[in-house]
Amino acid sequence: MGEYGNKNGILHAYGKLCFGIFMILLLVIAAAEIVMFKSLNESINLYKVEIGRVENELNAHADHPDYPVDLSQYKTILGVYAQAGSETDSGKSASQAGSETDSGKSASQAGPDFFKSDNAYVIRTAGDRLYHIEYSTDNTDEHGRMIVVANIVIGVIVLLLICILLYLYVAIIKHFKKLSDYPRELAKGNLTTPLKEKRNKYFGQFLWGLDMLRESLEAEKKKNLEYQKEKGVFLLSLSHDIKTPLSAIKLYAAALSKNLYKDIEKQKEVSARIGENADEIEGYVAKVVTASGEDFIDFTGKDGEFYLSEAIGEVKGYYSDKLADIGTEFAVGEYTDMLMSGEKDRFVEVLQNILENAIKYGDGRRIGVTFEDEDGARLISVVNTGCMLSEEELGHIFDSFYRGSNATGRSGSGLGLYICKKLM
Repeated sequence: MGEYGNKNGILHAYGKLCFGIFMILLLVIAAAEIVMFKSLNESINLYKVEIGRVENELNAHADHPDYPVDLSQYKTILGVYAQAGSETDSGKSASQAGSETDSGKSASQAGPDFFKSDNAYVIRTAGDRLYHIEYSTDNTDEHGRMIVVANIVIGVIVLLLICILLYLYVAIIKHFKKLSDYPRELAKGNLTTPLKEKRNKYFGQFLWGLDMLRESLEAEKKKNLEYQKEKGVFLLSLSHDIKTPLSAIKLYAAALSKNLYKDIEKQKEVSARIGENADEIEGYVAKVVTASGEDFIDFTGKDGEFYLSEAIGEVKGYYSDKLADIGTEFAVGEYTDMLMSGEKDRFVEVLQNILENAIKYGDGRRIGVTFEDEDGARLISVVNTGCMLSEEELGHIFDSFYRGSNATGRSGSGLGLYICKKLM
């Protein structure tokens, strides 16, 4: 599984997302099409419905042959004309009076021939008279055009969505797929391959940070290899140097044990040489102690300037959440901002080490950071509630690998305050 499964897992998840989006979109489009075509069918048959309504209206007013039909109530009816009879003037429209005030509608005369017209019409009977009802199907064409426009809009939306998904793949998913194995390669120790795509606007900062991590790990690896090499050479040289005085001591001791030197003066001389060889070995041991006490951590910092508020803001933002989760009150006192000389990250590291000690060795009730001005300097204090060290131990708290009496049962290396002092 491993790398292959990880890469394909990303693509598979993205493929499922795209498939789900398109399925939902297809369902929405299908529902919209059903609604639109249903509306179109209703529009196609609208003139039939309205003809029936007109016929019912005329039947309801059969006692009033001059009853004017209000055409403004209908979308497809163009005119309603009564056949000439004895009760009305020849060719007079039964809807003429109403149609003259109709907004945008015209009740044109049917012409001299009751059964002829340039428009589509039907003949209906209402009471004892025939009525010529003209209608239009242009509304159907308008509805069809609306459906075409709606389908074009839907098509544009689908194409736009496809473009967005393709852009997401090219701009994000594709790059993320390439990055997915990079942390694993770093963990394996493959530190020689730099990240090339540093200008990606979505992952630029992330890529830059990863490459900085790679360079830092690579430099640390080289430093450790050099240190191991120097250590090996030192130990080999030291062991060779120790062999000579150690062999002499062994020979002198064997001679003395066998009483080979009868002369008292000779015995004193041998004893003196044994002491000299022992002193020589002691000198080599001192070198070992000195070498083991040398700085094994890089304490170099970059010269620069930063504002105190920037560093305190980082520390406060991190520890406010962390201490709130464990129920410890965390208070940062008021201070005036100032420009500081040095490296901000190293300064933050010092405060973090001290605060971690306060968390580890305090009683968990309260931790505070205060600020004071003393002798032209800014004094920053970290105070926690809990037990204190004895006066005898306070002088050793900055020694490497030293741990106080309150460290029993707590994990640690005894390097936190040592590092703080070195950095400061």
